Amino acid sequence: MSQRIKRFLFLCLMSLGVLTSNVSAEGIKIKSFELEKVENDWLLNATFQIELSPDLEDAVQKGVVLYFQTEFDLTRSRWYWFDEKPALAQRQTRLSYQPLTQQYRIASEGFTFSAKTISEALQAVGSIGGWRVIDNTQLDPSKSYTAALRMTLDLTKLPKPFQVNALNNRDWNVSSDWYRFPFVSNGPNQIKR
Repeated sequence: MSQRIKRFLFLCLMSLGVLTSNVSAEGIKIKSFELEKVENDWLLNATFQIELSPDLEDAVQKGVVLYFQTEFDLTRSRWYWFDEKPALAQRQTRLSYQPLTQQYRIASEGFTFSAKTISEALQAVGSIGGWRVIDNTQLDPSKSYTAALRMTLDLTKLPKPFQVNALNNRDWNVSSDWYRFPFVSNGPNQIKR
């Protein structure tokens, strides 16, 4: 192989590494979570790190409302049938920008917050506290389960022209991976990450 070809391949690999590091910087990541038992319920406290692409930030500033869907499910594997799902919880958080007050508005489950910057707003969207996800009466203490958690940008709630754009643009597909962990209802009262 000639030196030119080696240099060209090296530069291509370096530029590919730069591009993939920029792409992976945007999205949603689970930073921490805690599942704790309070009386007869299991409550979820979680923190997500949300980073939007410049196109999405610009769309929010121009009046597009973003809806973030947080999903939690609890499953129990069965060899003889489909998996049992004793608990499934979904929560939606709305992010909008108010140009008159120059503030971001975050609304979730009847509560509203205001933030001055997009980073403060995304931090508020990514913070979940005291969310009731499991009723202990749904569980069998002798069985083990698998719990899963994720957050996504709900593209179906976008205006139709933006939904078409989202199909063609990967920057609009913002989602965390499913985080799965073992869960036993009669085990320790707290599960932390």
